[in-house]
Amino acid sequence: ALSAMERTTVLITGCSSGIGLGLAARLAADTTRRFKVYATMRDLAKGERLLERLGGCCPDTLEVLQLDVTDPGSLAAAAQRVQGQRLDVLVCNAGVGLMGPLETCSDQAMKTLFDVNLFGAVRTIQAFLPAMKSRRAGRIIVSSSIGGLQGGTPSTLGHREPGEELRCSGCGSASGLPFNAVYCASKFAVEGLCESLAIVLRPFNIHLTLVECGPVHTSFLANLQRPDPEGSEMR
Repeated sequence: ALSAMERTTVLITGCSSGIGLGLAARLAADTTRRFKVYATMRDLAKGERLLERLGGCCPDTLEVLQLDVTDPGSLAAAAQRVQGQRLDVLVCNAGVGLMGPLETCSDQAMKTLFDVNLFGAVRTIQAFLPAMKSRRAGRIIVSSSIGGLQGGTPSTLGHREPGEELRCSGCGSASGLPFNAVYCASKFAVEGLCESLAIVLRPFNIHLTLVECGPVHTSFLANLQRPDPEGSEMR
């Protein structure tokens, strides 16, 4: 087994379900124990799902932390917890959805979406970037979406380094994602953020990767916000 200093240290946001939970479980269960995983989530009560995936116990390769990407105090506490550790990989995965006709989406629902999907990613990077810069090493992985690609279709899913042309056989001039206008807007913003940030991080030997996911079987749809939190749920 690798020593603690030799392990790759990874912090992942949004680990209570979906891709974040799957990634945290996969890395923490690595048989060669190559990773130390800080799996973070807004509600620690939901951490049971992750432990169940790992057989009901928490291995020493895993530490579950409370982290709400909309709360600067929560981010500061998580950053303090890993201070002194060499954080090799930061995975900005926390995200929410909002589906419905644009005219039904309330201001509050739209602001909440951007607060998590865009500003949550910004705050998270801001919290952990200084240590990476001072060490002149690191990797940041940001969960985007095909919804952040103009004319995106499932055939475009994949990952790329910002600035790298995305090549696919089925792009063409396909339509966007119906009834996801605000969600797509938030992911377009994330793409612009990362395209710009990647350039200025290169001299610090910090690599930024966008993961543009297509449909994935998770509880994402079940966790969608209501377009109008005060109104009736859309059917």
